[in-house]
Amino acid sequence: MKVRLVIQVSSKKGRRHEHEEHADESWLLPYADLLTLLLALFITLYAMSATDAKKFEEMSQAFSIALSGGTGVLDYKSATPRDSPAEDMPSSSKDTKPNNSKSEQQAAALKQQEQLDLEKLKKQIDQYIQSNGLSNQLNTKLNQSQLMITISDTALFASGSATVKPESRQLGKVISSMLQEFPDYDIVVSGHTDNIPIYNNFYESNWDLSSDRALQFMKVLLLNTNLDPKKFTPVGYGEYHPIVDNKTPINRAKNRRVEVSLIRKYQDNNKLLNITGAKD
Repeated sequence: MKVRLVIQVSSKKGRRHEHEEHADESWLLPYADLLTLLLALFITLYAMSATDAKKFEEMSQAFSIALSGGTGVLDYKSATPRDSPAEDMPSSSKDTKPNNSKSEQQAAALKQQEQLDLEKLKKQIDQYIQSNGLSNQLNTKLNQSQLMITISDTALFASGSATVKPESRQLGKVISSMLQEFPDYDIVVSGHTDNIPIYNNFYESNWDLSSDRALQFMKVLLLNTNLDPKKFTPVGYGEYHPIVDNKTPINRAKNRRVEVSLIRKYQDNNKLLNITGAKD
């Protein structure tokens, strides 16, 4: 009886051992392939993300296609070609540089012509100043942004007044006739005073006096109907833009003035730009 029991137990163990030796392990192959592919994926993504963000995005898309059963990794380049980055750019971008170069050349030529125009006007005014002995009352200054005509206050106004002297209206007429040759320029008429406070029944401060002087002389210029009022702007600066200190009577006389400035503008890329950088 004991022997039979032993034989039965041995038989069961043998069958169990035989079953373990013939277990189906075919599922390990695709599992191992998947792990290998994922490992390669993460290694590649990490390396690409640390060097080139653009290539990282391309590689991510390639693996996405491969894992989804679409185009394989080796076929990805042919599916989404990127052989030449320049070919992916819009045609308008390729032509930007030549167009910009042409616009810059046109702007430079226009600026040069405008500079010559202002030099011509400066010579005309300087000749008028010299021939009429007005060198102590008028002067001109030309820079890259504007031509400025500076007129002493005594040449235009009585002390503390903004009424243009009758004999000074001829000066305004001469200047306006020269300005009409440059209809495309903006004209700024600015008034300036010294730092001595004003006390009279007409003006409460130097702000008021300088502003009214600029306005009144601008009106004299605009008596010339060939000038466009839209191009003119009066500005009062009071005592706050002196050209010299106000410590002496001579210096204070220099600071009391009216300035007529021609501001040069040019056309660039269909936009009107002020070369001084000031806003319209």
